[in-house]
Amino acid sequence: MAFFHSASLPFHHGERKMHEILHHSPSENPTSPFLTPGAAYMLQRAPLLALGTLDAQARPWTTVWGGDIGFSRPVGHSVVAISTLVDTKYDPVLESLLTEDENENVIAKEGSGKMISGLTIDLETRSRVKLYGKLIAATRRNHDGEEDGQRQSTRGEAQLVVKVEQSLGNCPKYLNKKHIYPALSSPKLISNTPFLPTKVLTLLAKADCFFISSTNHNSDMDTNYRGGPPGFVRVLCNDPVEGTILIYPEYSGNRLYQTLGNLQTTPLAGLVFPNFETGDVLYVTGKTEILIGKDSAALLPHSNLAVKLTITAARFVESGLAFRGSAGEPSPYNPPVRYLVSESPSSKGLQSNDTLSTATLILKTLLTPTIARFRFHLTNPSNTTQTWQAGQYVALDFSSELDLGYSHMRDSDPQSLNDDYIRTFTISSPPSENNEFDITIRNVGPVTGFLFRQNPRAGLEVPVRGFGGDFRIAVGGEDEVVPFVAGGIGITPLLAQLPDLDMKKLRVFWTLGGRDVGLVEDVVKTYPALSGITRVFLTGMEKGSSDIESRRIEGLVAMGLAVEKRRMSADDLKETSQNMSPAVGKWYLCTGPALRKYLLAWLEGKEPVYENFDY
Repeated sequence: MAFFHSASLPFHHGERKMHEILHHSPSENPTSPFLTPGAAYMLQRAPLLALGTLDAQARPWTTVWGGDIGFSRPVGHSVVAISTLVDTKYDPVLESLLTEDENENVIAKEGSGKMISGLTIDLETRSRVKLYGKLIAATRRNHDGEEDGQRQSTRGEAQLVVKVEQSLGNCPKYLNKKHIYPALSSPKLISNTPFLPTKVLTLLAKADCFFISSTNHNSDMDTNYRGGPPGFVRVLCNDPVEGTILIYPEYSGNRLYQTLGNLQTTPLAGLVFPNFETGDVLYVTGKTEILIGKDSAALLPHSNLAVKLTITAARFVESGLAFRGSAGEPSPYNPPVRYLVSESPSSKGLQSNDTLSTATLILKTLLTPTIARFRFHLTNPSNTTQTWQAGQYVALDFSSELDLGYSHMRDSDPQSLNDDYIRTFTISSPPSENNEFDITIRNVGPVTGFLFRQNPRAGLEVPVRGFGGDFRIAVGGEDEVVPFVAGGIGITPLLAQLPDLDMKKLRVFWTLGGRDVGLVEDVVKTYPALSGITRVFLTGMEKGSSDIESRRIEGLVAMGLAVEKRRMSADDLKETSQNMSPAVGKWYLCTGPALRKYLLAWLEGKEPVYENFDY
């Protein structure tokens, strides 16, 4: 989903400090100073909403509400209403937002302007949007009942109205899929001390995610998700006297460092750990410390960046959540659990790379100076969590080949400081029975550069983290034409699906640089049926071409391609819609973000389908 923004917000001091420490400076802050249309849509479709705020002692807390779609929605310009069942007695966020009036059942607070942050999230589709705003009004209504002869009032309905001042879509990395559904809560407080009982330690050992809230003093607040393999959060200390300390690794992300930037200026955080199976929930708040380079690795080996949390207050509530979640596919980006120095990986069941499938490079075909096709053979495929389908990507882990280990600074290659070397590539070949797949890629970074230097005879083996994505091209009715617009190597998801498509219904618009003619030649030779249905737009050749280039272009025309040495325009697509006698259904797009922005404007009123890789 595309999220547009304007009037960029500046990075604050803590964020800029993190950028400086890690030698990464984004050109601008992509956060929008309002509720974007994409964020508003997400609010209405997501079954969960994590919320954060400060209590009376200025401590951040986090909760998570929901269970079904539709409980949050926009009700005005950047104004959001939330109405859902909650734990009305032990939820620290609700407690911090509201004050009790004379009525035992109703708590209300209007016009407080209290900071509140949120994360609307759909784990099943791996979609999320961050929100920040000010509380306008809030109420709580208890649902009273009788249990064991005693009056109960721990379950009820909360209603909030929030003025949204910031929104930002985030990537799906590390989001472990879960199907969320509503459930009846029965909150019971089990523990309310920083010392964590055995049942809580069991929850943490199985947790594959948590939600975290942080602040930049009293001027800004952020709530986000952290995910990984079960047990990625480690317990550094849990002692009634010494206290309880948690630590977790910060994996490679979007490099905005909004959470870590807040922790730089205000080293406090509130975390919530939901148990999706039972509805149990752990709320903690405490003091944080960001560990970088050798300081991180000293406690959590192989981690360049980690956060340590010393718990100052905690609540463990049994059956405190009004939803449950059934586990789906784990994120293919998840690295293995990173254990503490004091722990023995072998005794803790460390997931070895031996349990993963391995892709062995068996063929490399150079198509242009910067584009090549690589063929891999999948070994021990029974160990993969799923097989792939046409239109999906493969996640490959190059860390064993490229990870230089931890370091505090790396001026020669600052981008690699927090790089996990896990990359996703669209599979450009149809599924095969011989467990082989192709990726067609451009040489643009450290991983692709490494691949381009490989000789297949060396037998490079790369762990496969998984397969994902659902960019499937659906051919509609008998009279429907399906247009596909590709930019450069954006042709690859189409190639994997061609054997299953009715070529008579397909129309292809392919724009790419003149230097990439070799890719076009290879594709059309492999799939001759594309020749009569494809228009190729070669850019960078408007001022003419060399004799060699001219001959190659003549060869493409001889193959039946319509080749034009110019940029694609809106009129080209408009002409297609008007001139095709069959109906034009969905428009499938696989391009970079810049071209896609134009395409979406050109296709206004149409039905575009695309995957968003803007992260």
